[in-house]
Amino acid sequence: MNLAILSRNAQLYSTRRLKEAAAERGHDVRVIDYLRCVIDVTSHRPAIVYGGETLQGIDAVIPRIGASHTYYGTAVVRQFEMTGVYPTVESQAISRSRDKLRSLQLLAAEGVGLPVTSFAHSTKDIDGLVSLVGGAPLVVKLLEGTQGMGVVLAETKKAAESVIGAFMQLDANILVQEFIKEARGSDIRAFVVGNRVVAAMERTAGPGEFRSNVHRGGQATKVRLTPEERATAKRAAKILGLNVAGVDLMRSNHGPVVLEVNSSPGLEGIETATGIDVAGKVIAFVETHAELRATNRARKKA
Repeated sequence: MNLAILSRNAQLYSTRRLKEAAAERGHDVRVIDYLRCVIDVTSHRPAIVYGGETLQGIDAVIPRIGASHTYYGTAVVRQFEMTGVYPTVESQAISRSRDKLRSLQLLAAEGVGLPVTSFAHSTKDIDGLVSLVGGAPLVVKLLEGTQGMGVVLAETKKAAESVIGAFMQLDANILVQEFIKEARGSDIRAFVVGNRVVAAMERTAGPGEFRSNVHRGGQATKVRLTPEERATAKRAAKILGLNVAGVDLMRSNHGPVVLEVNSSPGLEGIETATGIDVAGKVIAFVETHAELRATNRARKKA
């Protein structure tokens, strides 16, 4: 097959591993900087131009869309969809997952376990925000933050009021969530491909830090999921429409709770911690589903 990886940097670990895994399985693969793609919006002839060349003959794309370029990146993925190219993650699912509030609302509507979360606009509602999540300590999250950026632990009510008030004065959209004390600074990343959890790691925050992100000094180790945790991860990814997802969970006193569902999960931390060829599993999924789509389309034309 002819595969394309939509990534801004061909040297990133995740991009490199996906390219290597595709080449090892005999596929032609190229890395395309989606910000350099020109979208040709023409009736009956949708196309994508890259480096002066109209892209043709691509069987599937693997989107690695950065959070800061979600709008344009999803537009490019959508254009590939319109030309009949199979995407491992659909444009609508990427957009859905990048809106943290919307994704939590969708998960809550389906009964998926979540931390108690509140959201408001007016600075007059700070007391209500704090009381809804059970008071301090609590966590304040910027809706646009990634990799632990824009996440603050407020240990007292006064600190919470100060942080929330400051964010609101900046007209920033924030979520206020309960602090899961029993997790002790640890969370779980479950990597879902299709309807399977193919790898899972536990991330533990470094000294003096409550955020467990590996990018912020957290330590990652292989972990065995409970049946409930595995089912929760698969269900969360399915609700958001993600064929490939990193589902972040915490172990709370009332069962697993979903913190976030990532549509472009990194491979380095989880492959290093587990020793599992996650990139190869993504490519195997692409092979099966891109070929199935091509077969179904051929049958319809016959």
